[in-house]
Amino acid sequence: MSKGILYMIPTTLGESDVTKVLPLAVKETIDRLDEFIVENSKVARAFLKLMDIPTPQNKLKLHELNKHTDVQELHSFLSSCREGKNIGLISDAGCPGIADPGAEIANLAHLEDIKIIPLVGPSSILLSLMASGMNGQSFAFTGYLPIDKSDVKKKLKDLERISRTQNQTQLFIETPYRNTKLIETLYQTLQGNTKLCIACDISLKTEYIKTKTVAEWKKTAKPALHKRPCIFLIHAQ
Repeated sequence: MSKGILYMIPTTLGESDVTKVLPLAVKETIDRLDEFIVENSKVARAFLKLMDIPTPQNKLKLHELNKHTDVQELHSFLSSCREGKNIGLISDAGCPGIADPGAEIANLAHLEDIKIIPLVGPSSILLSLMASGMNGQSFAFTGYLPIDKSDVKKKLKDLERISRTQNQTQLFIETPYRNTKLIETLYQTLQGNTKLCIACDISLKTEYIKTKTVAEWKKTAKPALHKRPCIFLIHAQ
């Protein structure tokens, strides 16, 4: 028996018109599936309802994959694929497998020679890089910064040094309610001629993307970013 396919299904980055950020092929694929590996069942069901799939919600089979998932469960999530059935992998926002626990499932699928098909969709990492005006030939996404303030400053100094010596754009994120504090730390820590891009609510109606040097940022009013999903990019001169 041939094995099924694991589809990597992108979602929106927030409350936006799905027809503007997701190709028709995504809906056509979802319409053919009734089993999904998801980060959060409630969020996934809301997305699938928004996509107006033909399968009734009570007929969907969802497996939750997040920090609470027992590693021993992962093997069972691909049972249907082993039996020849296609299933989907959905992140809470953006592309599954990118800064997302779905990477564990993709790795397992490769080990079992299960075909993986990634579908086109929005990624805050790539979209912010595209709009930043920074180096798109060499870049690195480092995820969340440390929580302790002294550790954050040290990390930022390290990223700035790497950016300068390797001519590499550095991207990172922060928990939305810490955005304002992070901006203050960025102003205090980075050199004045280092470029800083702040990208917020990407692909939404409230989208905000600006790149300036740190010195220029200090001369302007701080953007209102509290509790809004942001990604930050720096490129040191």
